[in-house]
Amino acid sequence: MLLSRLRSLPIPIVNRLSARYFHDCSAGDTHPVRLLLLGSPGSGKGTQSNRLKANFGVTHLSSGDLLRRNINQKTPAGLKAGEYVANGQLVPDEVMLSLIDTELEHLSNPNWLLDGFPRSLLQAKTLDTMLQRLNQPLNLVINLEVPEEVILERIMDRWVHVPSGRVYNLSYNPPRTPGLDDITGEPLSKRPDDTPEVFRVRMQQYKTMAAPLLDHYSDIAKTISGRTSDEIYPQIEREIVNRLGVVPGSLPVRSTSSMAAAAVSRHKRDQQRKLSIHQQQHQVEREPLAATNSQ
Repeated sequence: MLLSRLRSLPIPIVNRLSARYFHDCSAGDTHPVRLLLLGSPGSGKGTQSNRLKANFGVTHLSSGDLLRRNINQKTPAGLKAGEYVANGQLVPDEVMLSLIDTELEHLSNPNWLLDGFPRSLLQAKTLDTMLQRLNQPLNLVINLEVPEEVILERIMDRWVHVPSGRVYNLSYNPPRTPGLDDITGEPLSKRPDDTPEVFRVRMQQYKTMAAPLLDHYSDIAKTISGRTSDEIYPQIEREIVNRLGVVPGSLPVRSTSSMAAAAVSRHKRDQQRKLSIHQQQHQVEREPLAATNSQ
């Protein structure tokens, strides 16, 4: 009864069970691209993100990149995160959410892609609450499914430029000069955990993590399978076109300078935020049943 009435309301629609807002992306409508990219380690999230950025003009929000940048720039959140990283500890949820929250508050581009976060159901629910407040609900979740033997081969061929996080692969994305970063010319390194033994452990951890996330996002999630990025990308593109009504090349690619200018103009909004990340985490633990009880 309540849910049927909610379905008749204008978008965004409230999914009461998951306390999440989502768009009813019916045929003929066009919506901003607000995409969450899921996939196991080595599934090609970075490669697909770069192609989506180039073809759809989305801003790529990588939790790992955000973390490294804020630590390097010594922002308040970065200093706090750096303490945990230096001690070999996981960065707490509220710190990661603060980084993402600030980035979205200052973002001039309404079209974005998030990867690397959330990693748990609690993180997902807290993220949902934050996006509700920003009026920027997720409207598409893509889960990349690649055979494990293919991923292991990719990992063994992977080299990284540690300071920037740039990743190369000897099979399909090699550096122009073997062993050196294309931009800085600095040496590339192997990640210490890029081994078959660590890979098997991480794959099992990912499967355990992904199942509740995919269930949580089931109304807007799509699993896409393939062995190569060229097999997978056209399927992602088709989902964006069909579900969001957006075609490649129809959205402007935002320059770094324009986004920085917009960030400055929106900086005052930081002072107006009344909900802290800590409060949001408590909020998601309560199901909004009051509306149901009053019916």
